[in-house]
Amino acid sequence: MTNKIIGIIAGEPNSTASEIIFKAWKKRKKYRHFPFFIIGSFSILEKQKNTLGFKNLRLKKITENFKKKDLMGNKLSVLNINFQQNSSFSKISKKSKPYIFKCFDLCIKLIKSKKIIGFINCPVSKEHLFDKNSKGVTEYLSKKYSTPGKEVMLIYNKNLAVSPITTHIRLSDVVRSLNKKIIIEKIETINRFYKKVLKKSPKIAALGINPHNYSGDKKKSDENNIILPAIKSLKKKKINVIGPVSPDTSFMIYKKYKIDIIVGMYHDQVLTPFKSIFGFNAVNITLGLPFIRISPDHGVGSNIAGKKIANPNSLIESIKFFNNLK
Repeated sequence: MTNKIIGIIAGEPNSTASEIIFKAWKKRKKYRHFPFFIIGSFSILEKQKNTLGFKNLRLKKITENFKKKDLMGNKLSVLNINFQQNSSFSKISKKSKPYIFKCFDLCIKLIKSKKIIGFINCPVSKEHLFDKNSKGVTEYLSKKYSTPGKEVMLIYNKNLAVSPITTHIRLSDVVRSLNKKIIIEKIETINRFYKKVLKKSPKIAALGINPHNYSGDKKKSDENNIILPAIKSLKKKKINVIGPVSPDTSFMIYKKYKIDIIVGMYHDQVLTPFKSIFGFNAVNITLGLPFIRISPDHGVGSNIAGKKIANPNSLIESIKFFNNLK
């Protein structure tokens, strides 16, 4: 059986990643968690902890052959991936790209060998990490596991979760990327995850795409031609889904109608209002993979890197989420 251990990829070295890691480690006795360790550059983490004022926090190196007992104690364990830079923090560039991919590759190797139950990756810069044909970590991992198009982004808080059917694409490409099949597949994946992992039969609200669900022409209506047929098919499969719900009021009514997940048709349709409500108290989970991958629900924060003001709550929530895995 897979060890109940979490790997945490340190992410972009010139970001707030190390700060939120150190803060989460310092607060670890205040929340229940599985043992965890960091995959990243030991030398950079050492420099950054001193720069950030965590001089009393002690790091220790571990190897790929670590045991659970090696992660116990008062030292934060680091599985080293070599990467050097002169200063503690520098400007984000493509120099860190090979290093970050090595971190991901090692993490996946540890999952396949059942050393860890899943992983958290701290934020990376999509602009510097991926080429123009790649979209983000969610899509990268799906492609690596030969499940492209099957991945689902779920932004989760215990009170509400949201999921966009399309993810990191231009707004002008959204409608042509939607179809009945993809809506059905992604909502089925969400429903399976809730039942299997969270032991809950969720109530799902699927949004329309146009203002007030009205496109001005019933014959060309995206709601009538794409979204509604998908919802009808899902209902026949005994999945508790309602809609199309008007996007402009969906976040006003989720409590009244006891909705667990709001599924939107594009990224900012659901992430913008969700983050306005829950802030850093949420996590980004990739569904559709043969393991659990989570990331804090925020970016690299390059403008505040090294300034000692980063909020660790989303990373802490990511670590705590693994408590759901029985």
